[in-house]
Amino acid sequence: MANAPDLDPQGGDTQSRARLPTVICTTVVRSAHVGASHGGVYIVDLESGAIRQVLDWNDGSIDWSGRGGGRGLRGIAFHGDEIYIAASDEIFVYDRAFRVRRSIRNRYLGLCHEIQIVEGQLYLTATATDSILVYDLATGRFTAGYCVRNPGAEKPETARLAFGAFDPEGERGPKPGDTTHINSVWVEGGVIYIGGVHLARLIAIGRDGPGAYARIPTWTHNARPFRGGVLANSTGSDSIGWFDRTGNLLRRYEIPQFPAESLEHTDLPQDYARQAFGRGLCLSDGPGGAGSALLIGGSSPASLSAYRLETGERLKTVTLTMDVRNAVHGLEIWPFD
Repeated sequence: MANAPDLDPQGGDTQSRARLPTVICTTVVRSAHVGASHGGVYIVDLESGAIRQVLDWNDGSIDWSGRGGGRGLRGIAFHGDEIYIAASDEIFVYDRAFRVRRSIRNRYLGLCHEIQIVEGQLYLTATATDSILVYDLATGRFTAGYCVRNPGAEKPETARLAFGAFDPEGERGPKPGDTTHINSVWVEGGVIYIGGVHLARLIAIGRDGPGAYARIPTWTHNARPFRGGVLANSTGSDSIGWFDRTGNLLRRYEIPQFPAESLEHTDLPQDYARQAFGRGLCLSDGPGGAGSALLIGGSSPASLSAYRLETGERLKTVTLTMDVRNAVHGLEIWPFD
């Protein structure tokens, strides 16, 4: 692991900005070979650039069929002193020393991407079934499931989506099918917000059922409501975007691009591995109030970039590897000392 050449000499001194936080991220290695590492978990001090790998994901039972498949670790969430990390069809629960305590599985959980824990409820994206699952941490039971599907495989912008609630512990849930590629879930104010690669809007599920909260581009990751609009990795445009609810771009955060000669494994098709694939997103409140708030984004080759939220200025990029196959997936502020 090595830092890439410094792309951001304009970052400024620490007295003029918030100290950059320490984060935890997972990575997925696309197009990896059997027997090789296909991702890991890293704790990165963005201020100093120090990188510590705490897990190397080399499980021999992974699904090797196409692109990411069952490879790599994905979303991250915290509850008490436990760390929840998603694999493709299983959630692993670690202690702070990254020893496995237990795992969580469900028949409808496949190709899991992002997860979130709110008020003792674990929300999981189940991309392989176009679904969101809800798991109660206190009882250890799956309590709800929601399927958002494009039954006619229509264009995302004009699709009439089908919605259904189901019992994730029953036998009448959705059949396998990835038509909307749900990859993000965000829960706020009792409303579940769902985003995906093949969804042209952020879907909100509240007490009155589902509805469109906002228009967003297709090919987004990590979409979430923010200050009356939406923040998302606009992966198709190599940037992070802050959008209003009609889909108009309010602010663009550029994902770093590296010189081609500095990259490794560039001989693969771009739909398998390419640089500037944006995924992973979190916010950090700076000590100076709203003007010092930071946005942290992930990309490939596995890199973490810190931006001033209000201006879009990129303050620093820390790169774990120059292997273009290796992409950040889950990304959160590290909550422990």
